[in-house]
Amino acid sequence: MIQLPTVGPVIRRFDMSAQFTALYRISVALSQESNTGRALAAILEVLHDHAFMQYGMVCLFDKERNALFVESLHGIDGERKKETRHVRYRMGEGVIGAVMSQRQALVLPRISDDQRFLDRLNIYDYSLPLIGVPIPGADNQPSGVLVAQPMALHEDRLTASTRFLEMVANLISQPLRSATPPESLPAQTPVRCSVPRQFGFEQMVGKSQAMRQTMDILRQVSKWDTTVLVRGESGTGKELIANAIHYNSPRAAAPFVKFNCAALPDNLLESELFGHEKGAFTGAIRTRKGRFELADGGTLFLDEIGESSASFQAKLLRILQEGEMERVGGDTTLKVDVRIIAATNRNLEEEVRAGNFREDLYYRLNVMPVSLPALRERLDDIADLAPFLVKKIALRQGRELRISDGAVRLLMTYSWPGNVRELENCLERASVMTDEGLIDRDVILFNHHESPALSVKPGLPLATDESWLDQELDERQRVIAALEKTGWVQAKAARLLGMTPRQIAYRIQIMDINMHRI
Repeated sequence: MIQLPTVGPVIRRFDMSAQFTALYRISVALSQESNTGRALAAILEVLHDHAFMQYGMVCLFDKERNALFVESLHGIDGERKKETRHVRYRMGEGVIGAVMSQRQALVLPRISDDQRFLDRLNIYDYSLPLIGVPIPGADNQPSGVLVAQPMALHEDRLTASTRFLEMVANLISQPLRSATPPESLPAQTPVRCSVPRQFGFEQMVGKSQAMRQTMDILRQVSKWDTTVLVRGESGTGKELIANAIHYNSPRAAAPFVKFNCAALPDNLLESELFGHEKGAFTGAIRTRKGRFELADGGTLFLDEIGESSASFQAKLLRILQEGEMERVGGDTTLKVDVRIIAATNRNLEEEVRAGNFREDLYYRLNVMPVSLPALRERLDDIADLAPFLVKKIALRQGRELRISDGAVRLLMTYSWPGNVRELENCLERASVMTDEGLIDRDVILFNHHESPALSVKPGLPLATDESWLDQELDERQRVIAALEKTGWVQAKAARLLGMTPRQIAYRIQIMDINMHRI
């Protein structure tokens, strides 16, 4: 009689109803989660909790490096989970590489009996089976491998368990395909975004009430072809919102074309938007499609619509009303099917009252308004936004970066007139000033030497003790106070502030502090 290993307090039997329950929960997870990483994590959790299969793992194939890398793994956390990022399997190497190269499922009835098992993760039970199945991809080539270990030794159920995992792998393949950016783009649409996976709703970080309401509106708006007017101050992320709406809409596979209404003079706008025929004007040596034609079937993003001229507004209104246009110099009427997303940082209602913006165009564009809150109105979101932006910067710089809690608290005391764009610039500037990869308070510098709007204290207390160091002073005032206290000796002032000499020297230069004082 085989002694079954213990899984928790009670071993539950894996039957057909459990399979159906697991498949249902997996389908729910896929429908509710737009982020691929979180969707995979949810699926592996379902395998553990409802299908009685532990240490589920998804390895995806990287064509450039010609190897499989761990994308998601359930059952470990902390430092051990970080170590899995460096684990890779080449084609034909180990169980995972064999599944990938053979393009078919592989079952080990007992791990200890098979030499192909490499045990690079050191987590699986050698006395239990292991099942690996390919994840379908394009052109009959698997996109990766799904691996899991049954929690109990039931050899008569391995075939059924393998078929179940193959069904799960088929479900996993759908979000992986939709998240994969196209390998090539038509030559006529250079303005189309080539990395759709970067524009999911997960890129919009924030848990404040204002952001939650905005996200609810965006998810609803993306389902339809409604015209959207995105409103908000400069730097709030209007273009990011437009990308997210398009790439989460039914038009996601069609072109996404961007046009800045303030970038060109009036005499070039018509040609740029509607195209021109050969010989229509001097320099028109060939027929050229405009942005509306390039965006046919997809989305056209009109940025800075509030900056457009009266003549431009009149031409834009006609195509929005009729869906028809003619190229410059042409007499053929062209029909286009384009969804419009417009953006502005201006108060269009005031512009209409002042006669600077057509009222009929305003109503045509303002079908579904989406207002983005300024960063100063949701300062609590910086606790999530700052680490998110630091990871983004770290990816660009090719190194690990992290931010301290003290630095985050300091960032939350500033008004951020440049909004998220200014915050990202501030963090990138701070990352340049750290060699250790830690962004702390001492490397945070605000633009234009402005003091944090919520914590400026008038005057500069110079007590005989060092209690002033604990007060929330302007950064420049703190540096000056430390220099005055130490007789303008930079090394001593740096020690007093907990900085390095280079860091305080950098501040003296950037903050324009006069060192030639008596």
